[in-house]
Amino acid sequence: QVHVEESGGGLVQPGGSLTLSCTASKSVFSFNIMSWYRQTPGAQRELIASLNAGGIETYADSVQGRFTISKDRAKDTLYLQMIALKSEDTAVYYCYAREDLIGVDLETLTYDYWGQGTQVTVSS
Repeated sequence: QVHVEESGGGLVQPGGSLTLSCTASKSVFSFNIMSWYRQTPGAQRELIASLNAGGIETYADSVQGRFTISKDRAKDTLYLQMIALKSEDTAVYYCYAREDLIGVDLETLTYDYWGQGTQVTVSS
């Protein structure tokens, strides 16, 4: 079982910045896709940023231009850099990793891994 862990959440004022980090029990470069999700009470978990193995980044409209997803090879870490934070960005943020393996019958086996979440609160 792969362990994924986020860190870096906290309280920040509107307009401020925060960077979340995500590490795993295996290299973050071994996953096919890594993403950041967020969730508020009573709402579904929302995909906000993804980075695939080819380096393609995708973002939800709500964070486009303000959030940046990236990986650091030296630190073997996934990041979510957040700027111009708004109160509506307040949520628990989750790191997600997807691993696709080839089975003995050449079928694709997909494994999904989640972190435990880190709280981000944007408030004055």
